[in-house]
Amino acid sequence: MMERREFSRVLTAGALAASGLAAWPVLAQGKKPESGTDYLTLDKAAAVDTPAGKVEVLEFFWYSCPHCNAFEPQLESWIKQTPKDVVVRRVPVRFRADFEAQQRLYYTLEGLNKVDELHRKVFYAVHVEKQPLNTPDTIAAWAEKQGLAKGPFMEMFNSFGVANKARRAAQLQDQYKVQGVPSLGIAGRYYTDGTVAGSMDRALQVANFLIGEARKAK
Repeated sequence: MMERREFSRVLTAGALAASGLAAWPVLAQGKKPESGTDYLTLDKAAAVDTPAGKVEVLEFFWYSCPHCNAFEPQLESWIKQTPKDVVVRRVPVRFRADFEAQQRLYYTLEGLNKVDELHRKVFYAVHVEKQPLNTPDTIAAWAEKQGLAKGPFMEMFNSFGVANKARRAAQLQDQYKVQGVPSLGIAGRYYTDGTVAGSMDRALQVANFLIGEARKAK
């Protein structure tokens, strides 16, 4: 996991250790996750954006984080198996001001209904093709290569709506006291990541447990 405190002084993601990844998680019998050990319980509830009867799970990520890239296939598999009352949303973080361009990229893709088609391709462009995609110009050039017209794309990218979503993402990141990425926020009440839980595989196990706890509280 890329830890938040490192971003102010580490410019290359490769300097940080990766969290362990594994197959679909199943909690070991007799090892109930505990607050303060496997996850953190928020002192003040974070905002949620789901209707009554639903459990919200947030994945905090950064496109330039190699561990987020490695975690994405596992997260997608996990999402496909979540019950119908679970709503999973991705939240791009802003640990530094220069993260905002990639926040706007994600929300632009969301606004254009292109997340399913292009989200993984952003990771591929950054981590395999070594494209920085960290400025409006580089992002616009990449988007054009994906067949998106530059004018409408940049209009969305620079829109008030996208800017507002980016600000809200930063607020959620602070409300959950996000320590690094990738990480998970559950039901506005709980936080876990690869460092807290021991690995992102274990973090998904913990998330399964916390979804159950959130249901009991409704």
